Amino acid sequence: MSATETAPVAGPSFADAAAGWLRGRAPVPALVSAVLVFTLSSVRAYGKARSGIDNAVVVRAARALLSGGSPYADKRFLYPPGAVFAALPQTPFPEKVLFYAVPVVTGALVGVGGVLALRIFGVRAGSRLAVALALGTALFLPFQSLVFLGNWTAASVVAFPAALLLARHGRWSAAGMVVGAAVALKPMLVPLFLLFLLARQWRALAWALGLPAVISLSAAVALPRPGLFFTRTLPFLLHGQDAYARPYDASWPAVLPRLGVPHLLAFALAAVAGTAVLYFAWLRWRCGGDQALRLVECAALLMLAAFVVSRPSFLNYALVVVPSLAASVAVRGAAARSVWFWVPLVPQLGGVPWPGVDSAQRHAFRDVVMFGGLAVVLGLAAWRERGRERNEGVVTESSCDYSLCSEVEVRRSGAEARPSRSEVNHVRSRALRHPGGQRSSDRPQ
Repeated sequence: MSATETAPVAGPSFADAAAGWLRGRAPVPALVSAVLVFTLSSVRAYGKARSGIDNAVVVRAARALLSGGSPYADKRFLYPPGAVFAALPQTPFPEKVLFYAVPVVTGALVGVGGVLALRIFGVRAGSRLAVALALGTALFLPFQSLVFLGNWTAASVVAFPAALLLARHGRWSAAGMVVGAAVALKPMLVPLFLLFLLARQWRALAWALGLPAVISLSAAVALPRPGLFFTRTLPFLLHGQDAYARPYDASWPAVLPRLGVPHLLAFALAAVAGTAVLYFAWLRWRCGGDQALRLVECAALLMLAAFVVSRPSFLNYALVVVPSLAASVAVRGAAARSVWFWVPLVPQLGGVPWPGVDSAQRHAFRDVVMFGGLAVVLGLAAWRERGRERNEGVVTESSCDYSLCSEVEVRRSGAEARPSRSEVNHVRSRALRHPGGQRSSDRPQ
């Protein structure tokens, strides 16, 4: 190639073309079918006698408060004091009404979370990707578990993408408020405090910390015997609940002892693994790149680090991070574009067998593979991005007198063109003065 010829411009990759197609508007019949399948998956809980049992625990605590008792007298009530008052609007309704209403409301909250996850990446709710996300969620076992239990994780399923969407648009204080409000109901999004710390958004961090503290303290003052939370509820949580809930716990300190690992060693291994995932979250933040993708993947790693270590860690927790990660497939460089991202999720689809661990009591072995697999895929993607960042700014020479490895080409009149001879001489002189390479700020513009 002569010095006056321009380098050929590569066309869009298959992944980019597929992402563009997914962003397009879906046909109306496809949208209607996706909504119908999603709704039917939500109401399938009607076929089971004990639907909404987790929500019933919170409603029972609210009714105990109205009767003058302490909500924390029930060892199954494991929520902050603010959740008691949030459940009060449900207390006038009979059990039969809640039986039919809770799965629908829970499914609707997950649907709202999915739409917010798409909006983080600028994808509209009527797109083909939205159809795929709705169908995948309907078949996703964590979703079926969530609507059956009526678990209040649904609040975090909405708050997680809502906070990231606000942060994506620079509204960090509002994001902190959303996270703080969600933590006041259920302290699942506490790992996102580290996201505000990484972003150095101190006001947002203050909102995230202060809001649940004020709500919880104000609610505790109005509760009879609030000290039971510290003497009864907190020890119950720290010991991994009891024999009833322990088989469903997918955290390493709960699963490894079932495989014969001593409890102390299991906790040590979990701490090491959780620290490694936190390191990859920090690394992902340092790598930069597309802001929406950076927020989602870093926040997901922070949450996954907690799922590895904290007790309990249940199947439905996956719905907090998976919709946003799945929506990131629309962005170039997303870990979700790797086939390995989907491998740990496929066994969680209804109808896909996993011999030996299909029972509810042994499902945690499948769940720990899901959480661990997602953490490994996202961590390796962050590590690869680290390698690209390290190579940025290197200048090498070729038979054509020069070859710049980091976007030294400039745009002139909207077309790609090679740098002029004076620009090349400038780059060479900078390279000779700084043999280690040049920073991006030193490149000719």
